[in-house]
Amino acid sequence: MVVVAFITAALVIVLSVFNGLGDLLRALNNSFDPEIKIEAVEGKTFAMTDSLLQKIKAVEGVEIVTEVLEDYAYLRYRDANQIITLKGVSENFIDQQRINNSIVAGKLALHENNVDYALIGRGIEYNLSIVVNDPLFPLQLYYIKSAKLTGLDPSKLYNKRNIIPGAVFSIVQNFDDNYVVVPLAFAQDLMDTGDKRTSLEIKTKAAVNLNQVQENLKQTLGNNFSVLSHEEQHQDLYRLLNMEKLFTFLAFTLLLGIGAINIFFSLMMLALDKKKDISVLMAMGADGKLIQKIFLSEGLFIAMLGTSCGLLLGGALVWLQMQFSFVSMGMESAITDGYPIKPVLSDFLLTLTVVAVITMLISLRPAHLAARSATVEHL
Repeated sequence: MVVVAFITAALVIVLSVFNGLGDLLRALNNSFDPEIKIEAVEGKTFAMTDSLLQKIKAVEGVEIVTEVLEDYAYLRYRDANQIITLKGVSENFIDQQRINNSIVAGKLALHENNVDYALIGRGIEYNLSIVVNDPLFPLQLYYIKSAKLTGLDPSKLYNKRNIIPGAVFSIVQNFDDNYVVVPLAFAQDLMDTGDKRTSLEIKTKAAVNLNQVQENLKQTLGNNFSVLSHEEQHQDLYRLLNMEKLFTFLAFTLLLGIGAINIFFSLMMLALDKKKDISVLMAMGADGKLIQKIFLSEGLFIAMLGTSCGLLLGGALVWLQMQFSFVSMGMESAITDGYPIKPVLSDFLLTLTVVAVITMLISLRPAHLAARSATVEHL
């Protein structure tokens, strides 16, 4: 019972941790990614027209449509340099209020007093030792426009523009170490793309059904565009997390099976030790099915008692972590102080079901042996 209890508690805690990590990843990604993202099915970019924009705005539930032009660029600041992901956004990007709470330095603004500003990740700020709002040392952005050199001047291979770093955001390492957000007009000028866009980011109105808005957008745009929800924008990441959770569950189920072997040997020893009592019961009229039920109930009782204790222990530790966060993430920039954890009722019920099935299977052989052990010699 002790073995089953501790394995059950560990399984409940680990599954709750995976649930918490999933919610944390969604919270971090959602603070940077849009509610709905529209991309071209074929090709990297698509032509943005007024008719297309009006068609999307006309969909019920759509509040803000932000145009995005995103690609890799080369960033140089003083003597330091780095390859970054440059994200040009239209002015209403700030109106979506996705990164308002993530600004850790400077002022959240992309264009002010006829001056363009860049929003940079904290990782880029650290790597290049960038000073915010310093017009004497702007960011130097380079974009390769052609891989072929037609003359002797290498500067024709790329475009170069300068922009002042206006603010620093801190969300999650993947974004902080790679992204620089600039005004859409600045990105168009640097990349020389004209009316081309890489995506459109949608913010919906309050209290609307996101799935319904997504479906309406799909019907409006047709097969040439993919309309992605939050989950679909990071589908591979969440699929990997679910696979890790599944394999962890299978590993702990194997441990439960090993722990249940103790129940098997206990019932086998009990069947051998109680041969006389079994024979007496059979002589009093008990049949083989009753003897089997007795031993199956014995195994199920041991397993359920151990599982119940494990569920209570695991649930208590999960509750303590949720209330007091005594296990830390060990990261200064973490969005939460304690390690994320989230209990889900289905995990508890699934654990209970698995233990019951394993116990029934493991108890069949001792029960069958006990039912055949009644003889006159044992009386």
